[in-house]
Order: sequence, then C-alpha cells, then structure tokens
Amino acid sequence: MAQTRKVCPVLLRNTAAGRTDILVFRHPLAGTQLVKGTIETGESVRQAAIRELFEESGLVATAIADLGSLQMAVAKQEWRFVRCAVAHAPEIWTYWTSDGGGLYFEFAWHPLHRQPDGSWRPIFKGALAFIRQQIEMTEKYLILNKRYIGRLW
Repeated sequence: MAQTRKVCPVLLRNTAAGRTDILVFRHPLAGTQLVKGTIETGESVRQAAIRELFEESGLVATAIADLGSLQMAVAKQEWRFVRCAVAHAPEIWTYWTSDGGGLYFEFAWHPLHRQPDGSWRPIFKGALAFIRQQIEMTEKYLILNKRYIGRLW
C-alpha cells in the first residue's frame, strides 16, 4: 500500500522579545494542530503548501525553503515540511474552512521551543519536534557558514 503524501506549511515569526513562534490552530474536534493537507496529483510540494495554508487559514504565502520529510508510520503517511512567509499575519484569528463539512479554526502563535501541552495529538507533537530540529540545524549551518566566510575576508 502506497503512503499518502502530506504537506505541512511552516510559518514562523520572530517576536520583539527574540522568541521564535510557529503558527498553530485549534481544531474544534481534534485539538491543537499544525496546518497540514494532502499533496494533490500533479501538484508540487511547494504549491501544495501554499494552497493548504490558504485553504485552512486564509493567508497568502510564498514558499521559501524545504525543511525535509518525516515518515509517519502510524498513519502510513509521508509528511513534507515547507517553510513559508507571508506579508502579515494577525496575532490571533478565526477562519472558516470547508474541511470536515465546514469548521472554524482558531489560529494563534506557539513558541517554537515550548513543549506542546495535552491538547496536541501525538502525531503533531512529533511534527513539531521535527520542525524544531530542522530549524536548529539550519541556524547552526548559517552561523558556521558566516564564520567561515568571515575568515576568508
């Protein structure tokens, strides 16, 4: 049986206090989650990320970086993570989506390095840990690269 391919658009923001937050939402039937959806036939991973973010949050985004993929064995899914950027996103908002026959999703920002609470399903806790790891590796790479280039000059 083939795995279902999912995409998770990752939207981050830096606060004035120097903290990095990630966009999350409260699903009325399934708790706190990250935006995620199915990659449709003929659609690129980045196109799917932009579409899913718009369909579930109303935000118009640009895909800026691929963060990798994670096998979700329990769900028999491959999740692809794409870092996205938007011109502006509110602090909190509610958005009606046609998912599940029509639901209101409540969006907010979760500190990237704060552990998720009991309202998160385990599969999304794993996804958050993966994103955190990928972001940390990228930041370390950029710091090392900057140091190396500085030595060349």
